[in-house]
Amino acid sequence: CEDRDRDRDRDRDRDRDRDHDRPRSQHKTAPSPVVHVRALCDSVIEADLVKGVDRFGLISYVMMLPNKRQALVEFQDLRSAQKCVAYAKRRIVNIAGHPAFFNFSTSQRITRPGGPEDPKHVNNVLFLSIQNPLYPITTDVLYTVCNACGPVLRIVIFKKNGIQALVEFDSVQSAQKAKASLNGADIYSGCCTLKIEYAKPTRLNVFKNDSESWDYTNPDLTARDERRRQGQPALLGDHPSTYGGYQTSPLALAHRMDPRSSSSRPMHLYSAPDFEFVPQGKVIMVYGLNPHKMNCEKIFNLLCLYGNIEKVKFMKSMPDAAMVEMGDEFSVERAITHLNGVEMFGKKLNLCVSKQASIVPSQSYELVDGTDSYKEFTNSRNNRFTNPGQAAKNRIQPPSNVLHFFNAPPCVTEEIFQEVCEDCELKPFRTFKTFTGKSDRSLSGLLEWETKSDAVEALTVLNHYQMKNTNGPYPYTLKLCFSTMSHA
Repeated sequence: CEDRDRDRDRDRDRDRDRDHDRPRSQHKTAPSPVVHVRALCDSVIEADLVKGVDRFGLISYVMMLPNKRQALVEFQDLRSAQKCVAYAKRRIVNIAGHPAFFNFSTSQRITRPGGPEDPKHVNNVLFLSIQNPLYPITTDVLYTVCNACGPVLRIVIFKKNGIQALVEFDSVQSAQKAKASLNGADIYSGCCTLKIEYAKPTRLNVFKNDSESWDYTNPDLTARDERRRQGQPALLGDHPSTYGGYQTSPLALAHRMDPRSSSSRPMHLYSAPDFEFVPQGKVIMVYGLNPHKMNCEKIFNLLCLYGNIEKVKFMKSMPDAAMVEMGDEFSVERAITHLNGVEMFGKKLNLCVSKQASIVPSQSYELVDGTDSYKEFTNSRNNRFTNPGQAAKNRIQPPSNVLHFFNAPPCVTEEIFQEVCEDCELKPFRTFKTFTGKSDRSLSGLLEWETKSDAVEALTVLNHYQMKNTNGPYPYTLKLCFSTMSHA
């Protein structure tokens, strides 16, 4: 009997040890401020994770485990972690568009970096992707932001797929510090969000020092004809102004999390650069156009929100591409910054600066809708930046699902607008709101669509639409722009 009891105790101890080695399920693990996140997709970085879980409470720290497609998130208090895990039991939580799984970690606190990270995933060069770039991103801006974390040697910016950059630091330690401090932060409050990963190259090749590339170890690369600090006015002033819906502030690294929530990621404030480089060229290449939906007028309707348009020319060899000559280089920068990557009519726009200095008129041909493939707009009354006073009235906004309309007939109704949308084969808007203006000669208000793409398509078609004037011979020219409001 004693032998049987001894064998039974030994088997029970063995089973207990085996259970201890198994991964604990959610209901067996004691609650902890640290949440274990699993089944992340390969492309997820800290900013994606923060965006997905910061609604549950303030976050103290995030540790990515890229080899395992996992991560640890430390909330500032236990209650926030409990809210996260409880919510994930009932509903799907998507991280970067993919469902992830959440349970309590066996750790009560994440060990901060101090020991070595996985050598396969660290480097002295960081890959930066700037999301929601409402304002120009130059080498000066990135140097100001990154150099506070460690000496920056070289920077290269490229804009083929949005705005991205490679930043080379003097050491792996400086790059690690920059990634921990800046990943998921906003360069300007509420926009220009940094998403950071380690890059593959260990050294960048820079051939000239300008707004898109700079070698800080070789000042001799500076171009002779570069427009230096000659009093050249900055594109957006010395800091983001209030015209775009953002409060006036110096160039600030405003983290999307409350700065008090992360001692390891302090908020940094920087003085704004004294100048911005002027981008080269006044001509934009626009790719990703739907040839069955677009023409010169519609391109004008969209791009005129960011500067004067002089010429538009479709390319016969590439039906989905067009060239747009704008009034100045600043307009080119604004248009690329706000419209690159925008989806409309089932395609994604890709904008970049053309190598051509101007558009040379050539023999026009007929587009799908019967209109000409080339048109001049230099003297168009619908250009909105013809003088400083008129330019100051414009709201430079990124595309959104809410449009601000003005100069509509005073008697226009929601039903009339819906009929216009139906006649133009546009998606119906879901909200209509009018403003009480100082004048009864015209009407203004808001139109809200279900998606941003629907609103962009509506603006492209309806901007400068001629609306019937029941009290006179001349129609009203409806004018549209993207609204600063999130809802109508």
